[in-house]
Amino acid sequence: MVDGGGRPERVDVRKTYKLFIGGKFPRSESGRSYPVQNSNVALASRKDVRDAVLAARAAVKGWSGTTAYNRGQVLYRVAEMLEGRRDQFVGLGVPAAEVDEAIDRWVWYAGWSDKITQVYGNANPVAGPYFNLSAPEPTGVVGVLAPAEPALLGLVSVVAPAIVTGNTVVVLVADTSPLPAITLSEVLATSDLPGGVVNLLTGRPTETGSWLAGHMDVNALDLTGVTDPEFGAELERAAAGNLKRVLRPPAGPVDWAADPGIGRMTAFLETKTVWHPKGI
Repeated sequence: MVDGGGRPERVDVRKTYKLFIGGKFPRSESGRSYPVQNSNVALASRKDVRDAVLAARAAVKGWSGTTAYNRGQVLYRVAEMLEGRRDQFVGLGVPAAEVDEAIDRWVWYAGWSDKITQVYGNANPVAGPYFNLSAPEPTGVVGVLAPAEPALLGLVSVVAPAIVTGNTVVVLVADTSPLPAITLSEVLATSDLPGGVVNLLTGRPTETGSWLAGHMDVNALDLTGVTDPEFGAELERAAAGNLKRVLRPPAGPVDWAADPGIGRMTAFLETKTVWHPKGI
């Protein structure tokens, strides 16, 4: 076909949004995708969940072993990169105010990176010539079912507090609003965040959620995005196989723009207590 000027009519090239695993953008192992806003979005499979968990596990040692100050620098860099792509997110339909709140949320958690230990740790009074110190440590790999709305701010609000303390995450993104999430993964890939710290899987959480919840190399589960009580109960049962720590869905509506507090950071921290004899 030709246009009015006698030139061949151009066919639009539809963008295919891929998964984000280990810092790379693979297609789904199943080869499946589904249309969203004139684009194609990868439909994750059970194999993709396993690959994402492997990537997250491989990244735990390096990410948890870096200094808290450096982790804060990385989160601040994510905020910088997101600021530079603000208009792109607005073009995807994310309200400008929500984009600004998401940027500010990265900055807020970046500031907590080297402070949460002082707030959550403690020097314990004991009888005897000993120091007794309690310090928080990351849980490990956290599986996250992200909230569908607000698509960007909700995602940032569950990912940032998990990774700032040294955890790595595998996130299942709601199939109704995947574009802000996978575009955020492009921001993460061009920031200083090491590959595997954040892994994003688009598709149907109802299909892949049970595989993530039951995976024996996942240490904790965040069910914030689950709205079906029966599905939530199913995931909790699957998580019981290796005694995962489970953060249940909120009981009512969440004001995502409110001060988040430190609850989401402490939810995925373990407390290590050590004794040390005092010197003479």
